[in-house]
Amino acid sequence: MKPINEPESMEKEEDSEVKSLAEFLMTHHSEQLHSIVVSPDPKLHYPLCIDFTDLLNENSRLAHLVLAQPTVYLLLFDRAAFWAHKIVIKGLKFGEKGVEKKFIHVRINVCGSPLECPETFPSIGRVRVKHRGILLTLKGTVIRSGAIKMYEGERMYQCRKCKHVFPVYPELESRNSITLPSFCPSQRSKSCEGSRFDCVDESVIRHDYQEIKIQESTQVLGVGVIPRSIPVILMDDLVDIVKTGDDIIATGILTAKWSPDLKDVRSNLDPVLIANYVRRTNELKANIDIPNDVIIKFKHFWSDFSGTPLKGRNAILRGICPQIFGLFTVKLAVALTLIGGVQHVDASGSKIRGESHLLLVGDPGTGKSQFLKFAAKLSNRSVITTGLGSTSAGLTVTAVKDGGEWMLEAGALVLADGGICCIDEFDSMREHDRATIHEAMEQQTISVAKAGLVTTLSTRTIVFGATNPKGQYDPDQSLSVNTALSGPLLSRFDIVLVLLDTKNPEWDAVVSSHILNEGESNKEDHDEDLGNIWTFAMLRRYIHFVKGYFRPVLTKDAEKVISSYYQLQRRSATYNAARTTVRMLESLIRLAQAHARLMFRNEVTRMDAIMAILCIESSMTTSAIVDSVGNSLHSNFTETPDQEYAKQEGLILEKLRSFDEFSGVNIIEGLSR
Repeated sequence: MKPINEPESMEKEEDSEVKSLAEFLMTHHSEQLHSIVVSPDPKLHYPLCIDFTDLLNENSRLAHLVLAQPTVYLLLFDRAAFWAHKIVIKGLKFGEKGVEKKFIHVRINVCGSPLECPETFPSIGRVRVKHRGILLTLKGTVIRSGAIKMYEGERMYQCRKCKHVFPVYPELESRNSITLPSFCPSQRSKSCEGSRFDCVDESVIRHDYQEIKIQESTQVLGVGVIPRSIPVILMDDLVDIVKTGDDIIATGILTAKWSPDLKDVRSNLDPVLIANYVRRTNELKANIDIPNDVIIKFKHFWSDFSGTPLKGRNAILRGICPQIFGLFTVKLAVALTLIGGVQHVDASGSKIRGESHLLLVGDPGTGKSQFLKFAAKLSNRSVITTGLGSTSAGLTVTAVKDGGEWMLEAGALVLADGGICCIDEFDSMREHDRATIHEAMEQQTISVAKAGLVTTLSTRTIVFGATNPKGQYDPDQSLSVNTALSGPLLSRFDIVLVLLDTKNPEWDAVVSSHILNEGESNKEDHDEDLGNIWTFAMLRRYIHFVKGYFRPVLTKDAEKVISSYYQLQRRSATYNAARTTVRMLESLIRLAQAHARLMFRNEVTRMDAIMAILCIESSMTTSAIVDSVGNSLHSNFTETPDQEYAKQEGLILEKLRSFDEFSGVNIIEGLSR
């Protein structure tokens, strides 16, 4: 960074540009300048954020110069900010105390401006030599973050002959080495031609320095396309504002640097982005366009099914993996898992996750992988991997050595933060993943202490796993024995469905008939016409809308049913199952809230609580008190779901009442909130 001087000492050709930029800052960003002035620490690096759109509207010529020559004009912008802040100091009101700052950096936000075009906002995989030297913006996910270092930004030298003082900057392309000029760069009328220089004492200006690596999102890539990555250099106030797994938009200058020296490996110039502005987009990652007319369609749909709400719900569920016949229980579980419940934060700050986790255990050929891929497509952010097919970071995170420096590399769970992580062959996880995935699934964080790097990463993700049983599934053995997964790990899944390919001639006949007649259209049923609106795009919008719009609250009836069922499970639980049922209570609440969202309402009714109980009962990790579901593989959509629900509700309430009478406590009537 060049030394910041007042415009009077600048060259004449730069003076007018600096003045114009300073006037722009004084006009549009006086509040930011005032807050910088009144800050007490003069040694900090202060950012002054501006919108490129404002600059373009105010002075289009300067805006185009900043775009075309950012190396020069960003420095002029910093000088203009320094000059403007000195004017603000002079104009402070009586009683206000201002401190002159040494470092002010103008940060340019191009979002929402004409620069959001393929030429200046390309994908990482399309970065080329033509982008070098312009103001470039890239979007990606942080996959590695390095340690914060000290970087020598400039050093002043003095000519021994003419005593001219001039700055020297390290060259990034030559690994930040400083190269002195051959002759004195003095601009006097008579050339000095001195070739010996001395370093000026205490003239070295140092900066905080951090390297990260961002990777383009796999959601926008086609099949078979390898996601590309690029290093990004953060300096001064930009360091340590992003973590591994964050989605960011970085604006800066594209340059190159030599790759590290490795034996028998050719050194090349690798592209690198020197960031001027960085914005975290984690809060914006779930943005899906939902027009008002689509929301009106949702409301009209539910008004049509106001008398038979479960029939309308089943019409939505039929849109999940439509190529697979039946499997009603699995499709309902997938929908509830994707929608999720409401995160709860108590007075102490402890969080109870709102995301649900789902595990499918089944024989080969039961459609597990199909559901994984479809769920990944429905989510706005997803990562698909296998237990052994993941990167060196595995499912969580690892420390890797890059160019002699230890850096954190994000795994699948960190990269899927805010979305869904689909893990096939869940039982074949690496050993270090088995040790850390417990925290990632329950506390939704990963605590890292590797190679001197100590941090905590966020994993607010849905885990959707699929695995085959070890050999022939034995119903007499526990699920832990059949899958070789530990009990504590299984207890973190809200729903565990077992798909057994048992011999059933009637089911085989129905499935074969469906597959053979799949290409034929059948539009005789009016309800099928109503269900035709649930295309993939509409289903994706619906799930996103209900997740963001509804925050269901439990009614008294729902609380009583859930509490009674929970106590019934506690009294009938087998040895070491108490820890599982504690989590089961939280799972019941999450699933009931998710079902209320699915039904397009903002309160959890008794119906939602009953459906949550049926989902839990379908899981073979709990004792089946209400055996009314059967094999999940053979579950099918009924013609009259509302009447079927009435029967199931009666069975469950009767069981709960009989338990109340046996225990001598009237839980249904006497429970308080």
